[in-house]
Amino acid sequence: MIKKRNAINKVIGRPFKRHSKIGQAPGTVIYLGKRKDEKFEVTFTHFSPEEYTEISMERPEAFVPAPGNNGVNWFNIKGLSNTQEVDAFGRSFGLIPLTLEDIVNTDQRPKLDYFDDYLFVVLKMIYLDDTNNINVEHVALVLLRKSVLLFQEVEKDVFEGVRERLRGSFGRIRSRLADYLLFALLDAIVDQYFIVMEHVGNRVEALEEKVYNHPKSDTVYEIQALKKEVLELRKNIRPVKELINQLINLDHPLISEDTRPFYRDILDHCNEIQDTIDLYREMSMSLMEIYMSNMSNKMNEVMKVLTIMASIFIPLTFIAGIYGMNFRYMPELEYTYGYPIVIGVMVLMVILMLIYFRKKNWL
Repeated sequence: MIKKRNAINKVIGRPFKRHSKIGQAPGTVIYLGKRKDEKFEVTFTHFSPEEYTEISMERPEAFVPAPGNNGVNWFNIKGLSNTQEVDAFGRSFGLIPLTLEDIVNTDQRPKLDYFDDYLFVVLKMIYLDDTNNINVEHVALVLLRKSVLLFQEVEKDVFEGVRERLRGSFGRIRSRLADYLLFALLDAIVDQYFIVMEHVGNRVEALEEKVYNHPKSDTVYEIQALKKEVLELRKNIRPVKELINQLINLDHPLISEDTRPFYRDILDHCNEIQDTIDLYREMSMSLMEIYMSNMSNKMNEVMKVLTIMASIFIPLTFIAGIYGMNFRYMPELEYTYGYPIVIGVMVLMVILMLIYFRKKNWL
């Protein structure tokens, strides 16, 4: 059965990724993504109102324990394909195997899990690369009492603004607890959704104008690609609203009351993004109908012209056929002006038919 599924997915160009997890025990840490050559690296950041420390390391055994009782620790772990290092690092913080399994499961739907000692959040980091292509990366966050663990697939991310605020002590972030750092990271991810939605909106408008004014045979493939992209974005973004709503309503000691209003701000953004992406979904689906309608109208225009031309030539062909018969005795054959009169009658018939078609708005 697995071989058959792999053959089918090979034909349609989509590899069957989950076959490696079939038969494995729950909690088995198996990476399902495509970023298998990424280097494992941990960036440790400790901050408080008075101090800021940032250290990079490549090995779990080089882990720097959280200094002192003050401040917040941010561990940014990159390279999820290194499952052994991720497993060892997560276990050092007391994460259960099921959480570690979801950390490296790049197909995991955005969700929130909560335990006595930590909160676990999974969602997608969506951003535009240098060529304006949309990238979707798997991100997992763990909120502890004084620390936030951020697991991501690749080095590139959307958190540079948060780092700059920490380094420069801008705003309130250095004076807040770990739950506010979690908010700042989630807010950075959701803010990128707006940029991606703006990019998709520009594509929808450009394609809509193309469908109306200059539809071509390959336009249908562009519409299908856009529709597939919008549906993929909707699948990854829509559950984030539910996730943030759960965080707001969750009665857990790791979420302080003075931080909840900030999560409500993210929820407002999620509502706006959801409305936008639902609109683009409807527009992308209607583009195909518009395209088919325009192509049908163009075909009808062509058929109308051909029909008019056929209607004009039918009586002319009838007259030419009459006088093309090989009978010896025909009244008009010996008439001196017979030929120009017949040609004149034909021209007059064409003129009268064109006038008639024009009055009927067929031309």
